[in-house]
Amino acid sequence: MDYVRMRAFAEELGTLAERLVGVWRVEIGPAGPVLALRRRPKRHAGALRRLRAQLDEQLRTTHPGHICAAPHIEHPALGRMRLPDAALVPEAALDEPGPAVDATRVLAVVEVVTPATPESDRPERLADYPAMGIAHYLIVDPRTGTIEAHSDPCKGRYARKGAYIFGDTLPFGPWLIDTADFRRYGKAGN
Repeated sequence: MDYVRMRAFAEELGTLAERLVGVWRVEIGPAGPVLALRRRPKRHAGALRRLRAQLDEQLRTTHPGHICAAPHIEHPALGRMRLPDAALVPEAALDEPGPAVDATRVLAVVEVVTPATPESDRPERLADYPAMGIAHYLIVDPRTGTIEAHSDPCKGRYARKGAYIFGDTLPFGPWLIDTADFRRYGKAGN
């Protein structure tokens, strides 16, 4: 199926999802359009809030005019459309017509692993994001208290991977992420 037809089908799925109970997402992966229920624990939202605040603050200096948001991103030539937890994009791109931001304009993406669908952040996205030309991909896993920072896309994969644990301050491209306040799923307090 070509991307134009997949995109039209994905839009139909999105319209259907608006009538369903719960929060749903529509993406186009290697197998085509997918409709998936989004079930996220509160700590998922907490990690995202902390990440977005840190990245938005640093983007003012490193990439003025860019923000950390959660739009659909797409790469029609690859036949992919993803909805990352966060993407660093030009703010102006959110006001342009169309349903998704062109992946070539995305500086980085962030995914926070959910307990219900841990497999969706690997391996498909780990293949899709570098193929889309996205320079940096951060995977935060509150199940294990670990973080992976991927960079340097080359031949459809990332050439570099940094491994970290909650509590570290880690480099993510030109930015620094402080994870001291990140919490694991199911763990009380620190």
